[in-house]
Amino acid sequence: MRAVLVNAFGETPRIADVPEPVCPPRGAVIRVRATGVCRSDWHAWMGHDDTVALPHVPGHEFAGEIAALGSEVPAEAGWRVGDRVTAPFICACGRCPECLAGNEQVCDAQSQPGFTRWGSFAELVVVDEAARNLIRLPDSLGFVEAASLGCRFATAYRAIVSRSRLAPGEQIAVHGCGGVGLSAIMIAVAAGVTVYGVDVSDAALEAAEQLGAVPVRGGEGAAERIVAASGGGVDVSFDAYGSAATALDSVRSLKKRGRHVQIGLMFGDNALAAMPMDAVIAGELEILGSHGMAAHEYPSMLGAVASGDFRPVELVGRTIALDEVPAALAAMGTAGGAGSGMTVVEL
Repeated sequence: MRAVLVNAFGETPRIADVPEPVCPPRGAVIRVRATGVCRSDWHAWMGHDDTVALPHVPGHEFAGEIAALGSEVPAEAGWRVGDRVTAPFICACGRCPECLAGNEQVCDAQSQPGFTRWGSFAELVVVDEAARNLIRLPDSLGFVEAASLGCRFATAYRAIVSRSRLAPGEQIAVHGCGGVGLSAIMIAVAAGVTVYGVDVSDAALEAAEQLGAVPVRGGEGAAERIVAASGGGVDVSFDAYGSAATALDSVRSLKKRGRHVQIGLMFGDNALAAMPMDAVIAGELEILGSHGMAAHEYPSMLGAVASGDFRPVELVGRTIALDEVPAALAAMGTAGGAGSGMTVVEL
C-alpha cells in the first residue's frame, strides 16, 4: 500500500510502498477514505512523542470502510466488511480498570494509530479491539466530515460538554484558533454562551469571528485584554494550542472559581509549564486536562452533527491528496504555514 513514511524525525517524509497491515485477531483493518492532518501528527513527526518508533507512518484522524475483520471479533458486535466507520484516536483495551469504569480515553493499555502503531496517512490502517473502538458513521455523514471529527472536534466536544461543565450564561475563552480551537468555538457558540477567540494570526481571528466568537489578539497582554472584555474574567478558559505561554494566559483569563481546561498537547519544556499557583489558591481556580473522547460517547456528538446542530465540515479549510501530506506537515512548523481551518486528506 502507499503511505507517508517517516524514516528520521524532522526530516521530510516520503511517499512509499509499504506492506499492508496484518489484521489482529480482535481488530480490524480500515480502508482509509479521508484522514485529517493535525498538529499532533506534526509532534509525532518531530519526535516529540516518545511512543513513536521509526520507521513510522503518522495519521490518527480517519474515516473509511472495513476492509478486514479479525477472527475473534464477536458476531454480536454487528460489524461487516464494507461498513462505514471511524474510531477514536485512543483505541481502548476494554479490560483495564479505567475501561471498565467507562473512561476508555485514559485506558491503561491503549493503542494509538499514528503514535504507538502505524497510522492513517496510508491506504489502510489497523484499529485494535474492533468491538470496543469502531464507530458506525451515519449515512448522511461524508468521509471528509467524519475525518474532521476524529481528534480535534471530538476532543473539543468532550472538553466543552463534559470536562468544563459549561453552564448557560457563562463566558469562555479559547486560546489558539486552529482546528481544535475553532471546533471548541463552534460547539460553545451553538450552546449560546459568549466566546472569546484568542490568536496571534489574523486569519485565525477572522475564522473565529465568522463562527461567532469575539476576536482577541493573542500574545503579550492577551489575558488582560480578555479580563477587560469580559468584565472581570471568563468562567472557563481553554488552551487549545499547547504552550507554556498560552496555558498561562488561559489561567490568568479566569474570574474567581473559574476553570482552565488544557486541550493542546504539551511537550518538551512546555510539559513543565509554570502555573500561577498563588492565583489558583486565592481564586479557587480549577486546572483540568482533557484527552480525547471514548467511543461510547460518540453517538451523541454524531447525532448532533447529523441533525445539523454543528457543521464541522465548515471547519475544513482545504482537502489535499496523500502526496501533499509531507509538505502539509512541514508547514505546521512555520508561523501561519498551516493556514486556517483543518486540512483533510482524501484517498
